[in-house]
Amino acid sequence: MSAGERQASLSILGLGYVGCVSAACLASRGHPVIGVDSNPLKTECLRLGNAPVVEERIGELIAEGVTSGRLTVSEDPARAVLDTDVTIVCVGTPSAPGGGLSTQYLERATEQIGAALARKDGRHTVVYRSTMVPGTCEDLLIPLLERTSGKRVGLDFGVCVNPEFLREGTSVRDFFEPPKIVVGESDEASGELVMDLYAGLDGPRFRVPIAVAEMTKYVDNCFHALKVTFGNEIGAFCTSFGLDSHVVMDVFLADTKLNISPAYLYPGFAFGGSCLPKDLRALVHAARQNDLDLPVLANVLVSNETQLRRAVDLVTSLGRRRVGIFGLSFKSGTDDLRESPIVELAERLIGKGYDVKIYDANVALSRLMGANRSYLDERLPHIGGVLTDDVEDVLEHGEVLIAGSRDPTALAALHRAGEHQTVIDLVRLPWAAQRRGQASYIGIGW
Repeated sequence: MSAGERQASLSILGLGYVGCVSAACLASRGHPVIGVDSNPLKTECLRLGNAPVVEERIGELIAEGVTSGRLTVSEDPARAVLDTDVTIVCVGTPSAPGGGLSTQYLERATEQIGAALARKDGRHTVVYRSTMVPGTCEDLLIPLLERTSGKRVGLDFGVCVNPEFLREGTSVRDFFEPPKIVVGESDEASGELVMDLYAGLDGPRFRVPIAVAEMTKYVDNCFHALKVTFGNEIGAFCTSFGLDSHVVMDVFLADTKLNISPAYLYPGFAFGGSCLPKDLRALVHAARQNDLDLPVLANVLVSNETQLRRAVDLVTSLGRRRVGIFGLSFKSGTDDLRESPIVELAERLIGKGYDVKIYDANVALSRLMGANRSYLDERLPHIGGVLTDDVEDVLEHGEVLIAGSRDPTALAALHRAGEHQTVIDLVRLPWAAQRRGQASYIGIGW
């Protein structure tokens, strides 16, 4: 923003942790902010320059904002919307009795904003900072805004989803040193306006579809919960075997190539190979022998089986009988077939009566020996009639083509698939983003 250019004025609905911290921090960056809350104790506390929440630095930021006049409060949401450029919704989204998301406070705030927009001249931007499951904004809140305002999103007003990544206890620091800034936008102008609120702050920036922005907070929180539970289960196992779990985890955390890294985190097909399945089984078995319950680790193989079953279900849902599979080893670039999920997939399809042909550039019957040959003879005893070195044969055979490898020969063949053939992608093909949504392409997790 150039010198002398007016800072966007903001109204913030909901003054809990997220709303209060957002109001204080945005006011400290020069924005005129009106905080709105239905609880008069909160608004009166802020009006006097005091913090209604306990957080490092929050007291001084609120006092400074109130003294400067940049931070004011109101009990009138309509007036706040009419007097500002941007409304940021920070109301709570607690669990409903069945475990689902309660949207009652979101709907109430949205109705209040929509009623105010019906009376407002000029464009306004509505920003949802509350955590909500994907689809809530586009399927529930935007239609509610349009209905109550009589206006159209993208034309008369903009909508963005801007999830927060604030940890209680360090939320002010997290605001000014964000791990990332994510803005889901209804239109480019609104997304740019919201992203400008964080001008000068470090951290990677993402402008994405609204539903992607909604999802990011859930991915973060679920992974954090998984990490805590994983650490606790490893701790329980180590204690049972007389080990210092923190020494063990120091070694684990030192590996930033595979462990604390993007490795293995992108969605794809089931895992297999000679290590992961057997080592999981061995650790869980050892835990049970010591009367130790490790529910997360014990169910990893259950989840892996579910991913394998998804692939089978995708094939059966298409109602076609001829299947071509590209890839057979447990991962590209190897001929290791031990506990390969592709071998298991082929076995199940053949067992269901599907006419299957398989190509893998690294697997040839003439070269297979030892454990690989024994494993294949056991799982696919009629492999000689299924496995071929002719990639074109597999391409021409399949009404359904399964991408289980990113080998260049397989990629070239799959790229030539006809419109009458359906590609089931287990490996995220290079053109996956362009093919998503097409009837002839199905990604297993995207």
